[in-house]
Amino acid sequence: MKLLVLGGSDFVGRCAVEHALDLQWDVTVLNRGTTPSDPRVNQLRGDRRATGGLNAIREGNWDMVFDTWSWEPSAVERSSATLVGRVDGYIYVSSRSVYDAPEAGANETWPTVHGPGEDYARCKLGGEQAAAAAFGARALLVRAGLILGPYENIGRLPWWLNRIERAGDVLAPGPADLALQYVDARDLVAWSLDAAARGLGGAYDVVSRPGHATIDDVLQACIQATRSDARLCWVEPDVLSAAGVQPWTELPIWIPPGVDHDSLHASDVSKAFAAGLRTRPIQETIADTWMWLQSLNGRTPMRDDRPPVGLSAEREAAILAGR
Repeated sequence: MKLLVLGGSDFVGRCAVEHALDLQWDVTVLNRGTTPSDPRVNQLRGDRRATGGLNAIREGNWDMVFDTWSWEPSAVERSSATLVGRVDGYIYVSSRSVYDAPEAGANETWPTVHGPGEDYARCKLGGEQAAAAAFGARALLVRAGLILGPYENIGRLPWWLNRIERAGDVLAPGPADLALQYVDARDLVAWSLDAAARGLGGAYDVVSRPGHATIDDVLQACIQATRSDARLCWVEPDVLSAAGVQPWTELPIWIPPGVDHDSLHASDVSKAFAAGLRTRPIQETIADTWMWLQSLNGRTPMRDDRPPVGLSAEREAAILAGR
């Protein structure tokens, strides 16, 4: 198979490149070249926001393209229009954020937000629409939720690993049995490439089943991976709310029970699992992420278009002292 990855040097795109190479596919990447690419790929230079930024892919044929673009949909519109007729299928990694206030049990039939707009949800929806307009049923719209795993450049799981590695009393946001729904980037990629190779198209919610792990599973796996003697100090949601703690950002991954939690962690993913999705244990995801972090000599990569995450040491200590 011949795969074109738009990007391919960070997180999900990098996982796509590595998985395709493991399959012995012919891989081409188009990016700005600011981060070194795997030497086994065909490297093309281009900036999707620049005039002429797609010139390097105006010729050539591929079996499929893999695209994770998260900003203005016009970039997906240009790339899909450039490639239509020379690519069999277009994989667009979207997000379950495109749904309009989904409830527990929501699936791919749930209504989407209304566009256009410049927020993340509407940019992703616009990207879906652009890919589908060009490729029709050959556009595979991969609606991910929380994505974890090696190469993460958002900082959520890396923050927890680094915090627990420092040990001491660690603020653990309760309840401990809070169910999580997420996907390892490598599982997302493996399913997406296989599905596209089989000719699947349309929208799929690609995350684990609800409760594949709990917040306690995550933190215990962090302790195990880092070999830390950290002590988990469970704090209930009402205490955290009274302290003004921001879910998702100050305490990454965590959202307290309620409507917001259900919209992210309680979706019906039977369609993707019926189409072959498989998800690995959280312990493997966390152990591999820690191994990757250790290889970076203390440097944790972060996207410059996302806000920093994590609770400050001072805030953590104050909340634990006052609970």
